[in-house]
Amino acid sequence: MFVIATAGHVDHGKSTLVRALTGMEPDRWAEERHRGMTIDLGFAWTTLDDEHMTAFVDVPGHQRFVTNMLAGVGPVSAVLFVIAADEGWRRQSAEHLAALQALGVRHGVLVVTRCDLADPGPAIEQARERLRDTGLAGMPAVAVSAASGRGLAALRAALRELTRALPAPRPGPARLWVDRTFTVRGSGTVVTGTLGSGTIAVGDELVLEPAGRTVQVRGLQSLKTKVERAEAVSRLAVNLRGLGANEVRRGHALVQPGAFAQVATLDVRLVRHPDRLPSHLVLHVGSAAVPVRLRMLGPHAARLTLTTALPLHMGERGLLRDPGAQHIVAGIVILDTMPPQLHARGDARRRATQLTGMSDRPDAVADIARRGAVRREALVTAGVLAHEAEVPADVVAVGEWLVAPALWKTWVSALSAAVDEWAAANPLSPGLAPEAAAGRAGITDLRLIGALMADAGLVLGSGAVRRKDAKIRFPEPVRRALDVIRARLREDPFAAPSAKELTRHRLSRQHLAAAVNAGLLCRLAPDVYLLPDAPAEAAHRLSGIDQPFTVSQARIAWGTSRRVAVPLLEYLDNQGTTRRTGNTHRLSGSPYCSWAFPP
Repeated sequence: MFVIATAGHVDHGKSTLVRALTGMEPDRWAEERHRGMTIDLGFAWTTLDDEHMTAFVDVPGHQRFVTNMLAGVGPVSAVLFVIAADEGWRRQSAEHLAALQALGVRHGVLVVTRCDLADPGPAIEQARERLRDTGLAGMPAVAVSAASGRGLAALRAALRELTRALPAPRPGPARLWVDRTFTVRGSGTVVTGTLGSGTIAVGDELVLEPAGRTVQVRGLQSLKTKVERAEAVSRLAVNLRGLGANEVRRGHALVQPGAFAQVATLDVRLVRHPDRLPSHLVLHVGSAAVPVRLRMLGPHAARLTLTTALPLHMGERGLLRDPGAQHIVAGIVILDTMPPQLHARGDARRRATQLTGMSDRPDAVADIARRGAVRREALVTAGVLAHEAEVPADVVAVGEWLVAPALWKTWVSALSAAVDEWAAANPLSPGLAPEAAAGRAGITDLRLIGALMADAGLVLGSGAVRRKDAKIRFPEPVRRALDVIRARLREDPFAAPSAKELTRHRLSRQHLAAAVNAGLLCRLAPDVYLLPDAPAEAAHRLSGIDQPFTVSQARIAWGTSRRVAVPLLEYLDNQGTTRRTGNTHRLSGSPYCSWAFPP
């Protein structure tokens, strides 16, 4: 299916032309037929060839109904531009052209109507002059009279050529901008709109935005024909299950779950705008019209803050309208739906320079390079990636993150430097906690640190990031004191030094913790330290006594005091070497497992 919107000044015969082409009455309200003027959107369709249906969105031409006109033109990529031969180019002709230019519409047919009332030549020449230097310059022109039928065959031929030349819909997730909503007895709420991208099928779950509500497709009609599935571009009526007609209106959108972010702040490129713009405008995208606050960043760059978030992708186009003057003041191209905050002096100027260099179409590699690191999901919902499995070339992919190579190298270098600086300043603890290491290196997400450690030649030991060959460096007096204690423990494995003895040797808790990390001592409890192989020797001695045994029997087997025996038994229990039952213990049936300590 092809969808084409009408455009042109009020009372230039747009609706009459659509009626003549399709044999259908596009106008919707009795008031419209009574007044002979289109007020709201109308829809009609016909078959221009044997294969494809062409639908027409008939828009009002009167200035007072410019909002309705934009709701119809917004989701459409081709236009039937209508000018009356007896009146020529008029004010709303220029207004509609400005809207089409700003939206990037480049395909259409120029139709000069009422050629039975005046020579169409001057109107065609006038229109071609106005269309010069626009995306619609050079589109074919056809003179018709809807009353007599003159030129309609030529117009049909021109429309067939137009539809053949239309580019295929841009691949993307499903999104349908709602332009009508009503209730059908026995079916419930029905919305209509133009499906500009993606596919919708009966039974699909979609998200109604901006409410963020999940809804189910109960039924589909395309041009009053029931279908099970519809692809872009299509005019659709969608029957939604469990939704009241008062809960959805024009400007809402049905979108594929997980495919769009709700955007309330965006940076844009301004297209065809005056030197001065008011700060409060209305943004038109699709069928939506949302008040926005505009902040100029540069001559052609601005930030928009929306009063209502919309499901938008980067690269989309929209229009800015002055609500007071009721006319289009600028077009926009959405450059960034995840813009950075602007706080420091000069941020706006630097941001404008950055925006000036950005492409109108999303570029994943450039976007990742600009942000440094970004989650895959964010790029999918911004329309930069088609799906989360897509990985652009020359990008570092780690889990949910995509990282620019330059930033990755910076992180690797910063992580190495942070660990080395810490080790130099802390000889007793050369490893840096992962959280601290990530913070010092400016790493976005702690979950990235594993891959960064590998690239930096670092390892994780005892819960700390360190060099593979990092060793604890004890001051010489501390080393001598540890040697004395270890020598005594080798002679009597369970004669743990007392707190006073440790103090006398000037061994602080930091020194003792470092000794444990270095594998020189094993800590059983505060101020209770043995050699690392003491638990294995303890289990060996317990194997020679009757099972089960009491704490006193274990203490005797070890030749030590309760100060040592109680925490040693708790240690063995925790390791699964022994098992406690009531007031007794016994060796476990499983073989004793040796303890592994960091080197």
